Amino acid sequence: MNSQKLNSLASFARRPVAALAGAAICAIAAPFLLCGAIAAHDRIAAADDPVAISDRALAHAFDRKVAEREIQAALAAGDVDLAQSFVALAAERNAPIDPALPGKVEQAGADAHTMASTAGRFVHGLWTGEPTDIASLAGTAFGDLFVFGDIRDAAREGTRYLSGQAYDPWILGLAGVGIAITAVTYASLGATLPERGGLSLVKAARRTGRLNPALVARAVREAVTVEGAGGILGFAQNTGRIEARAGSQAAFDALSVARDPQDVSRMAWLAAAKGGSTRAIVKLLGRAAIIAAVSAVELASWLLWAALALLGFCASCKTAVERATQRYLDRRRRLRESVIAISR
Repeated sequence: MNSQKLNSLASFARRPVAALAGAAICAIAAPFLLCGAIAAHDRIAAADDPVAISDRALAHAFDRKVAEREIQAALAAGDVDLAQSFVALAAERNAPIDPALPGKVEQAGADAHTMASTAGRFVHGLWTGEPTDIASLAGTAFGDLFVFGDIRDAAREGTRYLSGQAYDPWILGLAGVGIAITAVTYASLGATLPERGGLSLVKAARRTGRLNPALVARAVREAVTVEGAGGILGFAQNTGRIEARAGSQAAFDALSVARDPQDVSRMAWLAAAKGGSTRAIVKLLGRAAIIAAVSAVELASWLLWAALALLGFCASCKTAVERATQRYLDRRRRLRESVIAISR
């Protein structure tokens, strides 16, 4: 029975209709493969534009359901800033969320910013240099702007170093750079305020464990081997740009997912375009908000399969024509032989 099935399949495979079926399959597959190649090419073309990368990713990862879920989760966690960012992103992407949610976010923001609570968090950030929210971060930045914060951190880490205790060389180095840049800020009448603010954010992110260790290693290596102090200042300036356009918490989130100073630069580019919705984008996409997950190898693979499909279509058409022609010739030959046999 199995041999009969195999023989019948082999017989069918030799017919023109089998070749035509193969041609049809290749003809259907080729456009899909070409579309995949075109999409991969577009992603590679947009690889240097984090705004285009994030827009493309959000088209698949963000909708009304996601927006409402993230807003409610942020409110439950007491993170009003993140909830506000998702409201802004929903408005930007024209996602029609529950009309009651923006009101809840606004009320939560008003409750969190009472005078007494804000003042207490401001003093905490000023004294410890360990911000937990925007108010305490303002205190940290205020202390750094008036040198108190950098002197405090330099003294704290320097004392630990001299006494043989565990210390953070990154905090110590940033405090030293901060003292110098603060002097430049006063001398230049505020021209280096973005760098000063960004340096405070980087130091606070490091102290609170929100600075990606990979980013620290890359930033230090580049500062030592490539650009010296200028690399640190550029890093701080981009961090300050994120804070200025998207807020302090967005800057912290960016520093937590960035792996090198170039990532921070791309995050600053994204923040300049997206503003208040930047934090929601980073929360939702992570580093994929600025890095295209596509390579030239993927594009070559799509093109190769598309070329094979086109080649298969052409080969199948050729085979179908040859088999049909051969069957026609065989039929004429048999008919001629039959006529000759009858005439005899």
